[in-house]
Amino acid sequence: MMKLALEDRVFSIVIHIALLFLAFVTFYPFWNSAVISFNLGSDTSLGGITFWPRVFTLENYQVVLKDVKILKGFGVSIARTLVGTFLTIAATSIFAYGMSRKELIGRGYYMTFCIITLYFGGGLIPTYLLIRGLGLFDSFWVFVIPSIISVWSMIIFRTFFRQIPAGLEDAARIDGCGYWGTFLRVVLPLSGPVVATLSLFTAIAHWNDWFVASIYINNQDLLPVQALLKQTLDSNIASELTQDSAAQSFLAKRQSYTTKSLTMATMMVTTVPIILVYPFLQRFFVKGVLVGSLKE
Repeated sequence: MMKLALEDRVFSIVIHIALLFLAFVTFYPFWNSAVISFNLGSDTSLGGITFWPRVFTLENYQVVLKDVKILKGFGVSIARTLVGTFLTIAATSIFAYGMSRKELIGRGYYMTFCIITLYFGGGLIPTYLLIRGLGLFDSFWVFVIPSIISVWSMIIFRTFFRQIPAGLEDAARIDGCGYWGTFLRVVLPLSGPVVATLSLFTAIAHWNDWFVASIYINNQDLLPVQALLKQTLDSNIASELTQDSAAQSFLAKRQSYTTKSLTMATMMVTTVPIILVYPFLQRFFVKGVLVGSLKE
């Protein structure tokens, strides 16, 4: 028994060390980016910035937050995230409720068609032609309408709705509720954990997406902040490829901030807001994510 307890203790120590190492490897790039964003750009170009700022400054953030394009990009990203998340969750939950009804004729065929879309798509060129044909090109609604239905989220919603006791819906119908009344007054209020979890996943997807804007948006005033960050990263890479190290050092000495320091500051500004949402929804994660983990 003592030997078994010793083996358990050794195993626990190894697991903790492995998890700490994994946490460090995962967290360090973010921490290093934050450190560089708070360090003087001209000093950062000298290298050697690891865990702490060597010359602390807020100038990088001052430059970023004074940029009109960044502020407009924030407005677009916030509007896209709020509108897109609300419409996606509303439309997907309604669709899922209909798919969860046993009296729906042909629901097996509908579900098969939905599953097919998870594995097969038309491709970028047909999608581009469809977006242009619908008049969504260079429009704010191109961020929202094409992704308004999520089949993956529909399956999660559908599984959760089918776990709600049928007696609750029967009682609602006895009280005079139809399908809409039952859904809005009984089913949806009981679906708080799954709604919160899927809302967070949807909001993160909208907030972090830059690809849609790079393909369908030409108007600079409609670019979300992530697309602007992508442009900054591309310009940073291009400047590093076209300038030698001596030229970069000369330019860094002439100004206190560099493209790299501004890039890191922009990345922090675009990442921190969505991270701050997690603590408010964390209590819903366990129940919401585990929906559908048990076979019916």
